[in-house]
Order: sequence, then C-alpha cells, then structure tokens
Amino acid sequence: MPNSKFREYIDTVCASLPEYSAIDSSDYIRYGVKRGLRNADGTGVMAGVTKIGDVHGYEMVDGVRVPAKGRLFYRGYDVEHLIDGFSKDGRYGFEETAYLLLFGKLPSKDDLEQFLLLLNDSRELPRYFTEDMIIKAPSRDIMNKLARSVLAMYSYDDTPDDLSPSNIVRQSLELIARFPIIVAHAYQVKRHEYDNKSMHIHNPKTTLNSAQNLLRLLRSDKAFTEEEAHLVDICLVLHAEHGGGNNSAFTCRTLSSAGTDTYSAISAAVGSLKGFRHGGANLKVLDMVDRFKASVDNPYDENALKDYLVKVLRKEAGDGSGLIYGMGHAIYTLSDPRAQILRKNAEALAEKKGLWDEFNIYRNIERMTPEIFAEIKGDTKPICANVDLYSGFVYQMLGIPSEVYTPIFAISRIVGWSAHRIEEVLTQNRIIRPAYKSLFSENEYIPLEERV
Repeated sequence: MPNSKFREYIDTVCASLPEYSAIDSSDYIRYGVKRGLRNADGTGVMAGVTKIGDVHGYEMVDGVRVPAKGRLFYRGYDVEHLIDGFSKDGRYGFEETAYLLLFGKLPSKDDLEQFLLLLNDSRELPRYFTEDMIIKAPSRDIMNKLARSVLAMYSYDDTPDDLSPSNIVRQSLELIARFPIIVAHAYQVKRHEYDNKSMHIHNPKTTLNSAQNLLRLLRSDKAFTEEEAHLVDICLVLHAEHGGGNNSAFTCRTLSSAGTDTYSAISAAVGSLKGFRHGGANLKVLDMVDRFKASVDNPYDENALKDYLVKVLRKEAGDGSGLIYGMGHAIYTLSDPRAQILRKNAEALAEKKGLWDEFNIYRNIERMTPEIFAEIKGDTKPICANVDLYSGFVYQMLGIPSEVYTPIFAISRIVGWSAHRIEEVLTQNRIIRPAYKSLFSENEYIPLEERV
C-alpha cells in the first residue's frame, strides 16, 4: 500500500486534472462529435457490417426512430426460435449455438457430435496451469483473473501468433471449452484466499458440456440437477452474442484489426465486459434491491417499492446514480427478448422454490419504472426491462455465487467475440482508427528553471 506521503503527492498533482483532462460537453456539440459513438436520437454510429448477429429494437420511419418489439438474431435465426427448438427436444443448446455463430450455419447431427467431441477434448487446462496461474496469484475479482489467464494461454500455445482461420478457430474452441474451468477454479481460490473458506478444485468431466461442468466445478459436492443445468444453458445461449457494436465485441474487433494475437484480443474483451456499464450490471440490480429491502419494513409492499424507485430516480436513494438498474436499453424499446425469456424461467423457478414474493419485486420494478419516468421526468418513451433485471435473480435462486455472475456472461460471450474476431481478421483488413479533435493550442517549450 502507498504511504501517506505518496498519497498526498498524488492528491496534489491530480488536483489539476480537471483543467487539463476534462472536456466540456459543449465541445462535443461544437465539433459534431458523437459521444459514445451514438447519434443524437440514441442510435449507434454505423461502424461496420457483420453476418454474425443483429439486435432489432426499433424501426426507422421517415428518419424517425419508431419503437418495436425486441428481437435478437444469431446468423439470421431468431434466438427465441433456437431456444424453443432445442428445448422441445430436451437438448442443451449452448454448444449448438456456438457452432452456428462460429461457422454460420446450424450443424447437422454428425457435425454437432464432432464439434462436441472437439470441445470436450479441449476442456482440460494445460498441466499445472491452475497451480501456476491461478492458485499462486489469487484475485478478488474473477474477471481480472480470467483476463490474466487468457493472456497466459499464449505461453502454452505453439503457434500463438498464427492468424490463419484454422488456427484462430482452434484457439477459439480451446478458450470456449476452458472458460468455465478457469472461472470455477479462480472462484475457488478467491473464496479460500479472501473469504477464509474451503477450496474445492475439481477437474472437469469431458463428458459434460459447459453448463454442466460450470455447476459441477462451482459446488463442493459437484452435484447439480439437469433442470438447473438446462437453465444455465439457456442463460449461456442468451448471452452468446449481441451484435458487433456492443462494447466488448467492438473491443475485440478493434484489437483484431491491429493484427494482434487471439489471446490479447479476447483478454481485452474480458476487461470491457467487466465494466458495470456492460457485463456487471446484474450485480447493480441485486445491490439496488438489497438497498431497498434494508430501507423499508415490508419489502413486498408495492407502494414502498414505488416510493423507493422515485427516490432512486431523484438520486436520493440507491447508489446515487439516478439509475434504475435493469431497466432501459440502448437499442431495445418495447421489449428485450432475453429479459422476456429469463422472466418466464425466473417465474417458474421462483414458484418452485417458494420465492414468489421475491420474484414480484423484480416484476414490479419492470411494471412501475415506465410509469415513474413519466410521472417524475415527463418522459413517456418506452422503457423495457433488460436482461440484467432477471439474470442475477436467476443465478441467485440457483445458488450461484455473485462473484461469478459477470464471469458467466464471459463464458457465454467468448463465442460471440470469437466469431467477430474471425470475421474481422478475414474481411476487414484495415486497422480501426477513428478521429479525435485536439483542443489544445501550440505551446512554446519552457526551460525547467523558468517553470512554476
């Protein structure tokens, strides 16, 4: 830890940061800069084309954004139809979805069997990897440990810088297969090192898929039900891809455009997903609900919940951000299909576990928020629940530790990142390099003895 003199110096030099580093919002308007690569109407700046995924949340009619039912497409297939398809057959769907996103088409029965064999053969981590890379350098945050572990994989690869499609696919399959093991082992080490709890390091079973292995490795007794694994599998499918413009996929594509290796590009995407504005939002939802419960006598009273949400919006409660987490989305307007699917599954699980009143807190947040925005801010535009409103609650009911919520997102999204990396390397052939307007004037050099 830095000593007090060091901290005092840092505080002093940082006092001038606003003068030299803060940009006035008017400058963005003056120079026509689209902050966050967003247009004035909230739509994203067109930065590329893709054949991988598409997020449909509105329609443009005569230049005006018109709200529409949310739909999510993987390679042209509606994700709801994909889930319905394998669920009706009683099959797991994440690995099948991975094949679709990576190779562009639904696998035949033989293709899927061969693909599953490849993934299962890749699940084992390199020898002593857990001991050397995870146990010896524990981390409080599993996402940071995941990013470091991805970078470390470079050292275990005989051809890490080979940018041929076949090599990138091979690297991608190994990462897809190994993410659940890295996450589970990192969590076990974290709970031992920082929580003073027992550490249970299990080896993956190559006969189990990603959802099954994740539950098996997280739990001390390695026990799970098929119902639990199927629900985790659905969550993985829903998080696997969300278009090239989402922050982590764009991060992966940006690094890939520079010609760097797979491990560097994927590690950067993990770092992006860690952010609370991206993958960490479901934890913010749970924190918001916990703060609400702690502030009222009866957390199941609808009027108490409404009063609290009003205070959150006015920055008088919650974390002071003024945000009702789990509500609203940059693209979805009338509905987020992922949230709708998770709500349905959360409702069924809550009823089975006797947590109906708990489920209603989340359902009422979804129902009340648009009314509160209209009442307090006069904003009547559609506001729908996003995937984060229910995903954390589902994981909580499954007994999955909160430290693993965002890493589960990464276990899933590694598929989308890999697909976008392959597409970027194969077709873009130009480094991503947007422009920035410089706001400083030219300065004359000042000799050291003359500076103040």
